[in-house]
Amino acid sequence: MFWLHLRNELWKLFGKKRTYIGFGAFLIGQNAMLLAFRFTRWQSDVERLLRGNGYLAEEFISALTVAVFMLLPQIILMMPLFAALVGGDLVAKEAEDGTLRMILCRPVSRLRLLFAKWLAGVIFAAVLVIVLGATALGCARLWFPWSGMFVFAPNIAFAVLPAWEGLQRFLLSHAFLAVNACTIVSLAFMFSCFNMKPAAATILALTYLFLNVVMESIPFFDRYEQWFLPHHFRCWLLVFGTPVPWAQILQSQAILIGACVTTFIVGATAFQLRDIKS
Repeated sequence: MFWLHLRNELWKLFGKKRTYIGFGAFLIGQNAMLLAFRFTRWQSDVERLLRGNGYLAEEFISALTVAVFMLLPQIILMMPLFAALVGGDLVAKEAEDGTLRMILCRPVSRLRLLFAKWLAGVIFAAVLVIVLGATALGCARLWFPWSGMFVFAPNIAFAVLPAWEGLQRFLLSHAFLAVNACTIVSLAFMFSCFNMKPAAATILALTYLFLNVVMESIPFFDRYEQWFLPHHFRCWLLVFGTPVPWAQILQSQAILIGACVTTFIVGATAFQLRDIKS
């Protein structure tokens, strides 16, 4: 019965038009960045950086390189927005529409209902990341050749990899990106379990993430960077390092998974205390 319930939640989630806003925005944004990379100084700046470090730019201005460069701004700006938008709708939207009261009249526990909704949100987050990576790589391949990979993120990663190894690292990084997206969905889901509108749940989740970014950027809080989610979100870039710092990556993943579990427990507790049927 749980799998039938989960299937129904997925049907409802992917049946909403707003669920696909993120997919469309990613596709438009990627093509805009491709044009910018191809016809502005962006490409020449990357070539200059490669030559300055003793590499042939022609070998590493490739589909894999461009795909990673396109992902960076979208993951920072767009992915949190659309993940929080869906997470904030999971419970609050049904409460606003009045369908949640009808659902709770059925012989199903609140905990199972919430777990099915949260799991549907996690599946959406994984699908969002998969589509993001696939469209980025596919669109980049239309414009650029398949060759070596170059990744540069200040103070985080500088890597020059052959094509096959670069593809493996690219795919592996998306597993960690999926955890990032699940954390954002879980955070918005937690606020959605409280008595508030869907827009309020989304805004609160984004505000919390924004405060994390602002506080992390203040030099005084450098010693507390482990307490901020964006610090752990960046672990997907560490996959491209040589050697790969697996201890740091696994530590960040454990913290993010713990954040997902914690937000679910807090949200479920708040939802259990709500009087919805009256």
